[in-house]
Amino acid sequence: MNYVLTVHAKLEAQRRQIPMSWIDAVMAQPEQVTAGANRRKVLQSRIVADGKTYLLRLVIEDWHQPPVIVTLYRTSKIDKYWSTI
Repeated sequence: MNYVLTVHAKLEAQRRQIPMSWIDAVMAQPEQVTAGANRRKVLQSRIVADGKTYLLRLVIEDWHQPPVIVTLYRTSKIDKYWSTI
């Protein structure tokens, strides 16, 4: 999938050691898509790394072509963000 990372998102991916392959996978097939602030969307999927399951969250602006990833992070607090509805 074609997308653009902001400078901030690139720096966060490096700082948080999030591989581009994870970002590609979530952009191509997110497990969930939720509403974010300011018309943004949050694409998220569970990722297994170092024997643990994390949630990778990508905050995107999909009204741009190609979509823009504004920021991203992984968290172990899956229950906090995972929608069961």
